[in-house]
Amino acid sequence: MKILRNIGSLTFVFGLFTAVFVGLPWYVIVSHDPVIPWWLRIAIFCLLGGILVVLLTVAVEQGRNKTLKGGDLRTESDRTVLLLSSAALPGQEIADILGLVQGHTVFAIWLGKDLSAIVRLILGGELTEYTEMMGRARAVATDRMVAQAAEMEADAIINVRYMTTSVVGSAAELLVYGTAVKLSE
Repeated sequence: MKILRNIGSLTFVFGLFTAVFVGLPWYVIVSHDPVIPWWLRIAIFCLLGGILVVLLTVAVEQGRNKTLKGGDLRTESDRTVLLLSSAALPGQEIADILGLVQGHTVFAIWLGKDLSAIVRLILGGELTEYTEMMGRARAVATDRMVAQAAEMEADAIINVRYMTTSVVGSAAELLVYGTAVKLSE
């Protein structure tokens, strides 16, 4: 279903850009000719058909999601540096504080996925396009922070915090930071 929605999104974007950037200038230049050329008709059908495909796939996905009760959550347990949101490690002592470590990224989704999210705003439900985007951004920022801590030869990162802000449109900034520490043996 996701592939079909992406095809619909691509078709919509193709139709939109063709109609706006080719069709409008053509109309301004050749406005005396009432016949709409074949390529502009195809662009309009792509634009409308793309919206229809996205609407239908989102509706089908929402129907499926109502019948499913759970989801699969991925865990990242293979890290070499321990991540904690607390300041203390139960059963271990902090031998040395190495300093602040951070990871940062800015992610955006393309116009086609933004269209799917707008449809979900109208119909209701989880904005999975943004959920996936933020999940990828969180993973990238966390990996960058862990790499910085590994360069410092840290055993753990304590007081891990995530911050997000909207940059522009559907772009979001994600910052993760914490304190890199060395644990006693």
